[in-house]
Amino acid sequence: MAAFSDPATSSERAEIEQEQRYVDRVYDRLAVMVARATEVGRDGRDRGLLDYTGEIKEEDYRSLFERDVLVDHAVRRLAVLDAQREGLVFGRLDHRGGEIRYVGRIGVRDAEHEPLVIDWRAPAAAVFYQATAADPKDVVRRRILRCQGQRVVGVEDDLLDPEAAPADLPVVGDGALMAALTAARGRQMRDIVATIQHEQDEIIRAPSPGVTLISGGPGTGKTVVALHRAAYLLYSERRRIAGGGVLVVGPSPVFMSYIERVLPTLGEHEATLRSLGEVVDGIVATRTDPFDVGLIKGSLRMRRVLGRAARGPVPGAPEELRIYVGGRILRLDAEELAEVRRTVLQRGARRNRARGDAVRGLVAALWRKASADSTTANGRGARSDFEESVTDLDTFEEFVDAWWPVLTPVQVLRQLADPERLRQAAKGVLRPAEVDALTATWAGGADAGKDGFSVEDVPLLDELHALLGEPPHRPAPRDPFEIDGVREVTTAADRDYAARARAERATQYDGYAHVLVDEAQDLSPMQWRMLGRRGRHASWTVVGDPAQSSWPDIDEAEASRDTALGRRTRRTFHLSTNYRNSQEIFDLAASVIRPEIPDRPLPRAVRATGHAPDHVVATEAGLPDALRRTILDLLASVQGTVGVIAPQAMAETVSTWVADANAANGANGSNGSTGGERTQTGYEGDRVVVTTGIASKGLEFDAVALLEPAEIAAETPVGTRTLYVALTRATQRLATVGTDAGWPAHHANRRPDSLHPPERHQGLAPAG
Repeated sequence: MAAFSDPATSSERAEIEQEQRYVDRVYDRLAVMVARATEVGRDGRDRGLLDYTGEIKEEDYRSLFERDVLVDHAVRRLAVLDAQREGLVFGRLDHRGGEIRYVGRIGVRDAEHEPLVIDWRAPAAAVFYQATAADPKDVVRRRILRCQGQRVVGVEDDLLDPEAAPADLPVVGDGALMAALTAARGRQMRDIVATIQHEQDEIIRAPSPGVTLISGGPGTGKTVVALHRAAYLLYSERRRIAGGGVLVVGPSPVFMSYIERVLPTLGEHEATLRSLGEVVDGIVATRTDPFDVGLIKGSLRMRRVLGRAARGPVPGAPEELRIYVGGRILRLDAEELAEVRRTVLQRGARRNRARGDAVRGLVAALWRKASADSTTANGRGARSDFEESVTDLDTFEEFVDAWWPVLTPVQVLRQLADPERLRQAAKGVLRPAEVDALTATWAGGADAGKDGFSVEDVPLLDELHALLGEPPHRPAPRDPFEIDGVREVTTAADRDYAARARAERATQYDGYAHVLVDEAQDLSPMQWRMLGRRGRHASWTVVGDPAQSSWPDIDEAEASRDTALGRRTRRTFHLSTNYRNSQEIFDLAASVIRPEIPDRPLPRAVRATGHAPDHVVATEAGLPDALRRTILDLLASVQGTVGVIAPQAMAETVSTWVADANAANGANGSNGSTGGERTQTGYEGDRVVVTTGIASKGLEFDAVALLEPAEIAAETPVGTRTLYVALTRATQRLATVGTDAGWPAHHANRRPDSLHPPERHQGLAPAG
């Protein structure tokens, strides 16, 4: 790629060699820091050693704690240092007066504690992103160092203050941003720490309290800016943020895998990354429901259905209570038991927390039966004796266990697989056809196992957890400062540190300090309720684009979002520049989405490649070969990844077609792969990825082969938005392949593929 070409001039080579000497000095210092962190960890493990008999002496208690602190600190420090093996130093600032500062992923100081590299999040580094030619902020030249590993391979300069520049100051390159935009994409998102733009930097460094809303069209950098913001907050407010943790939520496991390297490369390892199917502890859901079923499960109407299910009778529970007490048999029939249950739960009590109330309700009903007998003495003493007699009976305890068992959300949702039970719970709320659709998705019942849940089921399980509550009298967590029954004297700071360091948090943890939600425009109302519970006490960063929404009612989704976020202070930012797509690609995407959203702004693409999207028309029988040839052409034209985006119903079939293309590409000596693995998005080779329009959200590829675009648009009521997403995944080249000669309308006169081979179409190079 041009971004990594050899220097063309002796002046540029001299600048690279000069920067290489400085970078070498930084990495030498980094090696010393790694050695010291390793030594600290080793010293920590040597502290507080027990004697050979295993006895713990009183004076050893503090040594044990000091050991844990040292080892924990060393491990964390090593994790940060080890992640900085590539591109540690990426920026240089030449100020008026001759001062030079280097900017990098983490701060590095020399042996005299003078800064060699300033952490990009530090206030002193802010000028690196904020200085412009209109307002240079005392910066004469800003330089980007492009590195491969620890080797400097190029420099890109911006001369911000020509009047203050010395006559002999070299200025190299055509701009770091354009170099980064044309660089090949890999399987995972890269950070943009070296090329953050001014409007992006304002978002990253915005105040943390409340909610930061980030909107913008495809390619504007919303996701990566939000991740850099999380890294910035972890740096600038570590005491507050690290205490509760950061939760990052995205649409799918593929998306989370795509972004998972960004925070570690920025020096942060403490965020929790979860897809929407993993938000609830203990549940991992990857399957998605059909669109119409997802609309039902995501609707707020499900709250009423689930509420009835949580408050209703337990399937298989006894319908009559008969006990022998005080010389007589007392009986409660099904209707009387139902009345007790309704009374206990009528004010929103959580079922699992209300067992004691249920016991008291049963005893009260039995007492009324007993009191109806004139021979039974009334009065407080008699009532107390009666209660004790009843609750001491094994038969009564056994009845309560069967009639009021501890229920899990999984059990209750599985119970709704029974059509009759679901009809009762949904009466007057869901239409019969909707009940049938839900029953079909839950028909596997308990035999469906962990894979039986869909992503859309997860917020329903969370809602049920909120309705049922935790059982009472849960065991208290082990005190980390208690050894063999002896509790060590500690400070508040000690205990705060230990609490934060525990590996296991409470079930359905809601103490996060910051929550970052990406692709927020797709969240259903029920998903917003689920996330709202995780961020009860948190600050938020919410990222989305209404034009890409897969939830049909945007106003309903935004109202649910506002409920989840509460009355927190809002800051709204809009990113308007599309850095991903070429102008040629985005012009096509804009023509597709503009009729759908005539009043909403679209981003502006900043670069042109001269390669218009290609449109390959094929017969139905010739479609596999047309796609294979198109993929091979795209592989030959770009150095990075090629995404194959297919309609949902065709994804598995297309995977087999792509396997043949990968094998052929490998045989030609390219970087293709003959193997791969199947995920929920289909076949994955070395450079070729099969996915669907919905699953491609948030991803990007160097080139995209888009199969049957008209079918993608027709798949769901929001199919046009899905097609818009798919059309904006490519950074360099785009080709559509399909049987509909009328799509897009301005290419309707193109000849069928059988008469017009793909390699001769506009924008595609011959196969290698």
